[in-house]
Amino acid sequence: MSDAPVETHLDIQNIVTEDDEPVDNMFSEKQQRLLVEPLYSSWKGPGEERTYLAAANVGLFAQTRQTPLVPDMFLSLDVEIAQDWHRKEHRSYFFWEFGKPPEVALEIVSNREGGEDGEKKRRYARMRICYYVIYDPLRLVRPDPLTVYRLSGIRYEEQETPRFPEIGLALGLWEGSFEGKSDTWLRWLDDRGEIVPTGRERADEERARADRLAEQLRRAGIDPLASGQ
Repeated sequence: MSDAPVETHLDIQNIVTEDDEPVDNMFSEKQQRLLVEPLYSSWKGPGEERTYLAAANVGLFAQTRQTPLVPDMFLSLDVEIAQDWHRKEHRSYFFWEFGKPPEVALEIVSNREGGEDGEKKRRYARMRICYYVIYDPLRLVRPDPLTVYRLSGIRYEEQETPRFPEIGLALGLWEGSFEGKSDTWLRWLDDRGEIVPTGRERADEERARADRLAEQLRRAGIDPLASGQ
């Protein structure tokens, strides 16, 4: 791959950035959102006012002459979506537009036909994506439900732990309910090892905290409304 590929306006206009194919299944769709929404709702970010982009089902284009890979989710640091994101050259993740590959690409396995632990893994490595994650809840292609690879040279090596120290995040399996469905979900963890909550989870937690404080005041004989709490 060239360090500075020359891309032309004609090349970009001929690229297919959307193919209207649906996502695999209901679980994958919910799991993708559970990996993206909490980062924007509750994560403090990689620090030092650095920007980031988290997205699901968006094509990664390393070169115009190669078909893209479309991970179920990816995370890229120190980048921003263009203000005019409806223009063709801004509607997907073109490496030459963003100036770098994402740090993390993640695939959710729903069948044995996707090549997540074969051809896709080799292609992500050629794209120079630092971390590649395979979430295989049904263990269709991997012996463990969660596998994290880190790029070493031109190939991936499996990590012992699902942590991303340069990013300040980790991944973990969580038993719980999301949007009315109880299951085992893949969740982001912050640098303290705590789950990065969804916007709704954070709102519920803040409401419960306020209710506990109001109850404590009432037991002390203080009217919460009169006290201005």
